[in-house]
Amino acid sequence: MVRSTGTYVISTTLGEPVQAFVPHPLPPANPALAPDAFIEHNRLAELALARLSGVSGLVPSVDWLLYSAIRKEALLTSQIEGTQATLTDLFDEEAGFAVSNTDDVEEVTNYLRAFRLVQDNLRAPNGLPISVRLLCEAHRLLLDGVRGAGKQPGELRRSQNWIGGTRPGNAAFVPPPADQVPKLLSNLEQFIHGPLPAFQPLVKIALVHAQFETIHPFLDGNGRIGRLLITALLEYWGLLPEPLMYLSGYLKQHQAEYYRRLSIIRTEGDWEAWVSFFLEGVTAAATEAEGSIIAIASLVAADRRRLLGSPKAGPASYRLFEQLPMMPRFTIERVRQMLDTTFPTANAAVKMLEDLGIVTEMTGQKKNRNYSYQPYIELLTR
Repeated sequence: MVRSTGTYVISTTLGEPVQAFVPHPLPPANPALAPDAFIEHNRLAELALARLSGVSGLVPSVDWLLYSAIRKEALLTSQIEGTQATLTDLFDEEAGFAVSNTDDVEEVTNYLRAFRLVQDNLRAPNGLPISVRLLCEAHRLLLDGVRGAGKQPGELRRSQNWIGGTRPGNAAFVPPPADQVPKLLSNLEQFIHGPLPAFQPLVKIALVHAQFETIHPFLDGNGRIGRLLITALLEYWGLLPEPLMYLSGYLKQHQAEYYRRLSIIRTEGDWEAWVSFFLEGVTAAATEAEGSIIAIASLVAADRRRLLGSPKAGPASYRLFEQLPMMPRFTIERVRQMLDTTFPTANAAVKMLEDLGIVTEMTGQKKNRNYSYQPYIELLTR
């Protein structure tokens, strides 16, 4: 028996009638999802998340890990939508270096701002809960001053949109008409805040993400906000205390399959295939993030031993070293500001790390030199 996951209604856009899909409210019904259908997949995913949480204790500062993990997620979720920026571009922009594709970097930076807004609200005693209002606030920051800035940032769409194809009539998918969006999102919000049904929180997150993408409530930025919602719910439901996982890496790697699995929910009612794919993705992404943390911890520990073993190293060079994972590209002026010291002291601290082979000068110039913690950047961009 094929499960029905929604109904089609005729919607007119750009002067042509199209079949727009209106999803049924969650959870799936007729038949309902079998509570035990995902026990093994879910067990492996939760185990991978627990190991990831545990391994974060290997490094002296979880801020190091968050700095890189959040930027990787911001970058990868933006790359799924066609943004060409790289992680090095992002580090260069933060260091104040010249970056060629500034528009793309700005899109990634906007995602970081939107993410921080959501996280700050969820952690503040009087912050907004996960809600349509919070997602609209995040959407406003996401599209601020970049591609899509003319597409109603922070507002639910007021017109029919479509996905794929050159016009509505040959689109791959036509989401629900605009007048249905507020009610559909209200239902989704109730599902998020309702009691957890018989299935597990990760299964619920998979359902929420797919439903959000099907509703496609904005004119632009739906994919990024939908993936941001995954990260927010992982913390909200206590599955990961800090956003150390970059699931968008897995979704980008399997992009065609990601879209296909979402599509067959609508065409064949196959929620099970999507949930299994999602849980496999969480397992793979958490395992990859765990490996990355172990590699970073090993690199930093080896470099720290080298620094501590040098008789010439002083307090300024130690303090600079501890900041490197959060400013992997820098100038001496930036170091001077960060250490709140004099230029000669900052210069000597940088030279100490350069002499030990920990950081590399990139310009070959005598003045206005740029430095890089290159082995760390190479680890992150592998």
